[in-house]
Amino acid sequence: MKGYTYTLLAGLLVTTVACNDFGDMNVSPNSALFPNTASLMTGAERVVGTLNSQVGPGGFNIAPALYVQQFSDVTYIEDSRYKTINFSYNTIYGASGSGANTGALVDLQQVIDQNTNEATRGGAATYGSNANQIAIARILKAYIYQFMTDRWGDIPYTQALKGDQNFSPAFDKQQAIYTDLFKEWKAAAAQFDGGATVSGDILLSSNATRWKKFAASLRLIAALRLSKVDPATGKAEFAAALADGVLASNADNVQYKFLADANNENPLYANYVRSNRKDFALSSTFVDYLKKLSDPRLPVYAAPNLKGEIVGAPYGVFPAPGKAQDYSLAGSAISAQTAPVNLMTYAQVLFAQAEAAKLGWIAGDAKTLYESAIKASMQQWLGSAFSDATFATYIAQPDVAYTDAKAIELISNQRWVALFFQGTEAWSEWRRTGYPTLKPSPSPLNGGTDIPRRLAYPVTETTLNAANYAAVTASQGKDDQYTRVWWDKK
Repeated sequence: MKGYTYTLLAGLLVTTVACNDFGDMNVSPNSALFPNTASLMTGAERVVGTLNSQVGPGGFNIAPALYVQQFSDVTYIEDSRYKTINFSYNTIYGASGSGANTGALVDLQQVIDQNTNEATRGGAATYGSNANQIAIARILKAYIYQFMTDRWGDIPYTQALKGDQNFSPAFDKQQAIYTDLFKEWKAAAAQFDGGATVSGDILLSSNATRWKKFAASLRLIAALRLSKVDPATGKAEFAAALADGVLASNADNVQYKFLADANNENPLYANYVRSNRKDFALSSTFVDYLKKLSDPRLPVYAAPNLKGEIVGAPYGVFPAPGKAQDYSLAGSAISAQTAPVNLMTYAQVLFAQAEAAKLGWIAGDAKTLYESAIKASMQQWLGSAFSDATFATYIAQPDVAYTDAKAIELISNQRWVALFFQGTEAWSEWRRTGYPTLKPSPSPLNGGTDIPRRLAYPVTETTLNAANYAAVTASQGKDDQYTRVWWDKK
């Protein structure tokens, strides 16, 4: 459970050798005593890419993208009706094994440990500066923990990843986790030492400047999560992150890049082409909103149906009123085999600054930042097809033009558009702000009547970690999809 398999196995092997005193007799000279940290880093970053793009029933990315109605399911009308209640995080914690969504946290902890321990840090330095490896691993580890706590709320944190020292970790409060994440991102960014580049970093190619901007931007977005529950801390953390240097252009966007390889291809491509399932199309909620605004991003986001039209699939309607070919699947910019997935964008950072300016957290003009965010998103998605004239016309529309009275709603609605296929982020921002205004599925399958606000814990917690599960449900609330996480306040 929670990534202890690898450590336990290693411990058993060491014990067996020690008890029989065979020395090196049974140690193969052709096998590494420890996994190389470059491979561990690559494996963890692949998991990060998968977490942000996974589709299929209960997929880590598609489920929240369905909740915020960027997508609808068109074959099995279940996920948009919230059928899956319990989602498992065990493989994210767990040791490396089969499957692309396995073992990120234990792998990153191994990178940190091998580069810290005196007995192993010399060998680990083969794959880059010890400090640089630790810094990247800490940033990614904190990123994954935020991804998890935003979905489940209180989760095992301080007692997790302890191997055979603790098979039943307690759950930490989300507030305490957030407090530590801010510290982790700041300390990790300060740890880069200008030493040898890190092998295996397929995300940002061991570019310390880009990693520091990513870490500061993560702090910025996390700080805004506190806007309702702890605005004083949020304001202070936001200003500190901004001062440390966040993403400053689309060139800084952080993306996971897939390959023209069945072992590391875009999951939507695998669904649409390789398996020919075509389970998910753009939602009519999303398509109709973009059509109303004549949004130039729509032809990029959506592919025409077989009639050559862009048509969204009705949301959560059962039985399905049509087939996949009647609706618009995601466009090639999102669904091609090598199409990248966004982890953090300049537009996202600008929307955060626009909202912070409106809240009085930072100096700056909220209107200018809001319009700059829309422009950055359009430039990101349209590339050379971007037009200043089209942009000017777009932001002049009554439903887009900035007004102070509707600032939060306008910023939130446009952020929802810009965060297309960034499911967890779009869902988190909707939960925090209440925008855009969405109607739940007309026939939910989870026993509720509203759009989910959290994920229920994996069922293994009720048996393998029963005492701590009982404690967290007594503290946080009922383990269902409607108990709000700490920062999600009305």
